[in-house]
Amino acid sequence: MYTEWTYITYLVVSVLLTVWVAQTLFRHGRVFLVDAFQGNEGLADSVNHLLVVGFYLINAGYVTLALKYGDKPGSMVGAIESFSTKIGLVLLVLGGMHFFNLYVFSQMRKRRQRPRTDPDGGPSHPKPYRRSPYGSSPAEEMQAYVSNEAGDPVERAASPGIRTNLGPAV
Repeated sequence: MYTEWTYITYLVVSVLLTVWVAQTLFRHGRVFLVDAFQGNEGLADSVNHLLVVGFYLINAGYVTLALKYGDKPGSMVGAIESFSTKIGLVLLVLGGMHFFNLYVFSQMRKRRQRPRTDPDGGPSHPKPYRRSPYGSSPAEEMQAYVSNEAGDPVERAASPGIRTNLGPAV
């Protein structure tokens, strides 16, 4: 008799707690998500809704699985202990999920606020074109690969005094 009432009470309280926490996070988490997504309200609302759905699914799965585990209460004291243990675990799972989400979104926000750098450690702005040591421009370097009318590679001088042979001389 204690087992059935403990299970029913556990399910009702777990569902009510899950709904209350999910709705609270949905209402008050929007501002945080809008900031994390750089003011993109549509994306923030969509992610907020998906988080709530995932929150419900994970918690519903945990609550139903946890129902089976643990000692079956044989007395009123055992029923209260079993109920408090199961509800305590539900609360820990809810809190853990909440802090994990906060961690992920705060890392996204930090990454967005951090100045970007190259793998070399410098700023990520585009680098100016660096000329080759021979003083030729990209257009001149491309001309080195152009063939003459006979299909042979063209020989060219990369710089005065330096000859580059790309094939038979024309």
